[in-house]
Amino acid sequence: MSAYPEAAFLASAHRPAQFLPDEGAEVAFAGRSNSGKSSAINAIVGLKGLARTSKTPGRTQLVNFFSLGGERRITDLPGYGYARVPESVRRHWDRLMDAYFRTRRSLAGLFLLMDVRHPLTDFDRHLLAWAGAAGCPVHILLTKADKLSRGRGIATLQAVRRELGPGVSLQLFSALKGTGIDEAREALDVLLGTNVSAGQKEAPGA
Repeated sequence: MSAYPEAAFLASAHRPAQFLPDEGAEVAFAGRSNSGKSSAINAIVGLKGLARTSKTPGRTQLVNFFSLGGERRITDLPGYGYARVPESVRRHWDRLMDAYFRTRRSLAGLFLLMDVRHPLTDFDRHLLAWAGAAGCPVHILLTKADKLSRGRGIATLQAVRRELGPGVSLQLFSALKGTGIDEAREALDVLLGTNVSAGQKEAPGA
């Protein structure tokens, strides 16, 4: 049974003008294109086919909006850092993500997914900077924790925590083994219950 029984796909946006009305509270999910983002969303929501998974990294090229019921939403942001796309596509993704973080007043938090074996890439730091500029709380999922021993996973968690310092929460996570799902749901519910506005943001453009 889904942890969010009202969860459903709402719409996809190729440009800012197609974003859904900026109301309620939404939490964005972002991560490098091989971080297991779609699998994590499905595991946390408890609905296997909600976010599309693919063996081809970088499949998510739009901002996808999902309802969790009422005015609560999650958004699946384009997977970044994937080299096998034209430069024009990467530039479009960059503009789309910049507009999303700069304009969404309903953005209540960011789930940033990092492969526990390769955390804090340049792309991850770029997302952290975007979130910081937007005044957006961040919760990090160190995904694919099943690929490491428990000791190595905890050591990586502690190393990332030391580098980022206070203000960013993080945890180990494995969609395959179910590690950390309850903790992630709790973090998601906390963020959705606290709609943090990042000041006076500009209206989305075309």
